[in-house]
Amino acid sequence: MTQPTYMPQSTEDTSYSSPVLRNVLPGVVLERNIPAEIARSWLLVNAMKTELFDQSAVSRADSIILDIEDAVDPSQKDQARNNVIDWLTAGGKAWVRINDATSPFWADDLAGLRGTPGLLGVMLAKTESADQVTESFHRMDGKTPVIPLVESALGIEEANHIAKAQGAFRLAFGSGDFRRDTGMAATPEAMAYPRAKLVVASRVGNLPGPIDGPTVGTSHPILREQTGITVMMGMTGKLCLAIDQTPVINEVISPTPSDVAWATDFMNDFEADGRVIRDGSDLPRLGRAEKIMKLAVAFGVHPAH
Repeated sequence: MTQPTYMPQSTEDTSYSSPVLRNVLPGVVLERNIPAEIARSWLLVNAMKTELFDQSAVSRADSIILDIEDAVDPSQKDQARNNVIDWLTAGGKAWVRINDATSPFWADDLAGLRGTPGLLGVMLAKTESADQVTESFHRMDGKTPVIPLVESALGIEEANHIAKAQGAFRLAFGSGDFRRDTGMAATPEAMAYPRAKLVVASRVGNLPGPIDGPTVGTSHPILREQTGITVMMGMTGKLCLAIDQTPVINEVISPTPSDVAWATDFMNDFEADGRVIRDGSDLPRLGRAEKIMKLAVAFGVHPAH
């Protein structure tokens, strides 16, 4: 009898909503078909550097975030916000990192961005409570998703509540500000607790895996190593500060071809056996295989031969 071959389903069959980003360069169209729920590389773009907007739109980044918070001097906040609104209105699509809820710019950010075409969602800087997320969500339109960027000791300890807040879409780790707040080192050991806290909180809040903080510097070997730690900790995305970081992050966070080969073989055997659970290890392995296959389809990873 011929053994059935497991064929992963089209991403159109998943429950993910797939935001599509079309750039505004003449004659060039890029569709981002990676759903934000599983986006790997999140490229931060200084909102005062408008010349980078179109370049970022045609980059390998799964998602781009126009930054009107840390990257912008207080005297230029209004101009940065207007730059973002103009680009989005002209046909761009992106997320926007807005100023934190305790700043004098937060209310103006939300009011200015509300209803802007092309706005995929907002990243709320320095989130420390569920109320800040919910209030931001309602000040927009009650539909625009919010990524709480957790950057302090208080934010980490409130992560379970933040993850369950209305409007919360996916947690992110502001690792640099967290280290500045706590005095902790940047080593994997020191950062294990806040990363694990965000992973567990995301599960508690039934959110996708969290987005790790960025790697500073230009060394791709260091970026590859640190992104490997991201994956090891159970995080499923990573902020990045430069366009050339995005392919490395995408590769490391994606399932490997050998992972896909294992998942394909397991699913074929499982189907051939009539999808019968044989022992206590089958369910965990089935869950892992199905997850790998779904990501392989979304990211275009083929099994190793």
